[in-house]
Amino acid sequence: MGLAPFFPPHLGLKSGAILLSIGTVSRMTTKFFVDSTNILVHKTLVPRPTLPDPTPAELEILRVLWKKGPSTVRHVVEEFGDGTGYTTVLKLLQIMKEKGLVTRNDSERTHVFTPALPQHETQRRLVMGLLERAFEGSAQALVMQALAGRPPSRTETTELRRLLDSLEKKRP
Repeated sequence: MGLAPFFPPHLGLKSGAILLSIGTVSRMTTKFFVDSTNILVHKTLVPRPTLPDPTPAELEILRVLWKKGPSTVRHVVEEFGDGTGYTTVLKLLQIMKEKGLVTRNDSERTHVFTPALPQHETQRRLVMGLLERAFEGSAQALVMQALAGRPPSRTETTELRRLLDSLEKKRP
């Protein structure tokens, strides 16, 4: 009886293989179960570590990457154009990679860096952190302070009204 169709390829069974010992089958099915369970737990149940908040300098680099797309260190330095050194940007990008804020494609000679999260997700994470730390979870207090600090333009006011109207329509 061929048992290969019942086992994944990484167990090394060839099509038509006959296992002579129940112990062998038991060990192989146990290994399959443990391996499958580990994959399930680590891919779905274990929460991903949260990314740290970027520093102001890291945010500047992220802004360049969001604006220009995946970029080399040289492209980021050129975008700054204020005399920021190559090695400074390189070191910051290396630190950001370690933190998980950017990914690096090193398949080519020049490494290309990409933000790990889109701009809106990073902004939302930063605002939610500020909301909890400084405003005890009150969105109203945060918005009131933001608007009092810098009144919105007419365009921004129109967009805010649209947002508030759409939120009002979604209420039960």
